[in-house]
Amino acid sequence: MSPTLEQIAALAGVSRSTVSRVVNDHPSVDPETRERVLRVIREQDYHPNGAARALASRRSHIIGLVIPQSMSAVFADPYFPILIQGVSTACEERDYYMLLSFPEAETETLTRIVRGAHLDGLVVATSLMDSGQIAHLTRSGTPFVLVGRSTYEGEVTTVDVDNVRGAAQAVQHLLRMGYTDVATITGPLGLTSAVDRRDGYLAAMRAARIEPPESFIQEGDWSEWSGGRAMETLLRLRNRPEAVFVASDSMAVGALKVIRSAGLRVPDDIALVGFDDIPMASALEPPLTTVRQSIYRLGHTAASVLIDDLLHAPEGERPLAQGQRILLATELIVRESCGQQMRVG
Repeated sequence: MSPTLEQIAALAGVSRSTVSRVVNDHPSVDPETRERVLRVIREQDYHPNGAARALASRRSHIIGLVIPQSMSAVFADPYFPILIQGVSTACEERDYYMLLSFPEAETETLTRIVRGAHLDGLVVATSLMDSGQIAHLTRSGTPFVLVGRSTYEGEVTTVDVDNVRGAAQAVQHLLRMGYTDVATITGPLGLTSAVDRRDGYLAAMRAARIEPPESFIQEGDWSEWSGGRAMETLLRLRNRPEAVFVASDSMAVGALKVIRSAGLRVPDDIALVGFDDIPMASALEPPLTTVRQSIYRLGHTAASVLIDDLLHAPEGERPLAQGQRILLATELIVRESCGQQMRVG
């Protein structure tokens, strides 16, 4: 039988209220006292009653991970399962639970989720350019962290990768290898991440004094199918590109299949570079050169910032992370699909 809060307090030589503050991770407890109480909790295998703990702290110790897409789309994309794993691990490390939800478009749905499920806050995985959902959440006062860049700069806490720089690195690599006719397959241009990757492509091309024709910029929707469809359009051009920067690895897989179906070879006829470095990228034939972003770290960082800073800021103080933009680095991973070995070897 688990001991009571009073018994833990007696064994630790502190008051019941001090044990309660330790259990609820309140910042006002002296470090030495906190460690003594935690040692007794471990020795006695004490597990606080969840309902009582929620009432005492006014917290449910549950956060929501909201992905405003259909469930089928989420689990067809290799990106989201890795992101979910990162959020889930950060929650487990902090004794929080994660509730997963897929509201697709309704403006007030996110607030209803928070109120109905008694959530402490949200990690919202979207980078919509103009999201009524984000504006509504901002007005509601609900603590949340956005995965992706927001147009509400200074108001919303965001965690993102440096999409502009990552895309520019990929295109610069192709240009250094001697390719000049470089096209791109973008993500859906209603998303800030897709716009940033397109802008990185354009910045690298223009820095090299190359203005790509409009036909070299084809829009996809992150899916394998859309990458293939965009690649078909590029192959029909009279001035077919020598290389293509594809803004996601999933779309690059579709592009690779279409190139093969047309009787062409990667990288001999067309070089390819992707973005994400999903697990299958290195297993493709040829292995895909890509921009690595740590999808797991994105999710883990977003949940950590939400719980550690936004939810546990000292009473009356403005959380340090509120309104901050946290930017994670990317890394170009060079493999065979860009023709590196063929041109250098």
